[in-house]
Amino acid sequence: MKSAHGRGLRRASHCGYNELILMRSRLFLFLSALVIAWAAFAASANPAALAQTPPKGDSQPPAPQSPTAQVPASAASAATSSTASSPSAPANSSAAGQAPAPAENPRADSETDESVTTLKKTVNEVRVVFTVTDKHGHYIKDLTRDDFRVIDDKKPAEVRSFRSETDLPLQVGLLIDASNSVRDRFKFEQEAAIEFLNATIRLHYDEAFVIGFDVTPEVVQDFTDNTEKLSIGIRSLRAGGGTAMFDALYYACRDKLLKHEQTGPVRRAIVLLSDGEDNNSHVTREESIEMAQRAEVIVYTISTNISGMKGQGDKTLERIADATGGRAFFPFQMREVSDAFASIQEELRSQYAVAYKPENFLADGRYRTIEIVGPGKGMKVRTRKGYYAPKQ
Repeated sequence: MKSAHGRGLRRASHCGYNELILMRSRLFLFLSALVIAWAAFAASANPAALAQTPPKGDSQPPAPQSPTAQVPASAASAATSSTASSPSAPANSSAAGQAPAPAENPRADSETDESVTTLKKTVNEVRVVFTVTDKHGHYIKDLTRDDFRVIDDKKPAEVRSFRSETDLPLQVGLLIDASNSVRDRFKFEQEAAIEFLNATIRLHYDEAFVIGFDVTPEVVQDFTDNTEKLSIGIRSLRAGGGTAMFDALYYACRDKLLKHEQTGPVRRAIVLLSDGEDNNSHVTREESIEMAQRAEVIVYTISTNISGMKGQGDKTLERIADATGGRAFFPFQMREVSDAFASIQEELRSQYAVAYKPENFLADGRYRTIEIVGPGKGMKVRTRKGYYAPKQ
């Protein structure tokens, strides 16, 4: 009985042990299934976690831009810079092919606005230099903005700025008639011109050039602030030949002053010594005046006529000076030539500058008249008679 009973207990114990192992196996399988299910759920919530990193050395092509995206140049530049700095950015990034909001690039917007404003100012503003003298010919140098009015094309204009210009850099062209008609006092006029340049041109500040002309203009000294070089150029001139004064003026304005580098505000002027008798020019008097007006050049003329009477050439010189806002001088005696140069020098340091906006301005290339009305009777305002509007 004991033996049978013992075998029964051993059999029951073995069965219990097997059931325990089975329960543990089932628990392990249940936990494993639970872990797998959780991993599957996490992967579905974050697919990027399962993305494989490409092998080192492989490269991905850039994401194609949407054909409907409208990207301005500045925005495209910014997008390119951003992509270059982040080569690992995913190809399906939502920022690809999209223009940034305007507020993200305020500097570009500001620069665009400023360029438009500057363009409008350049087109719509006219700058004029003028002088005012009393009834005795003395310069008035203490006027204010409220002392005058500007009339553009017969209509009042809006004055934008006004200042007394006594110290602007000068760009001066000295044109000397070297034809046979001026031979009698040519030497004296050369020395008077040298004296004028020595007193006017300041080193590292002003510039001048010298042109001698008979049948053709000849540059004997190009732009320089060296008065010694200017003097050598003047003394190298020799009188002889015909007179092509209009050609010389046209050339000096178009090829010298108009094309010369200008880094800031300057005062352009030409001093023309001649008897005014032109017999060899290819351009007309009015064409040379028009070129001076386009180059915004004030022309001062000094007559070399010593007959004691004003001739047709003197009237031509008056016309040129008057149309460009300069003055015509008629020194019938030699000492008066030096006085004329001294007056020009004083005037170049006694001018006003005004910038104004014309009414109903059109960029049509048309000639528009200028009139500056002075503060009272007996005062004379001298300026250029007009200008040519830019043509679009």
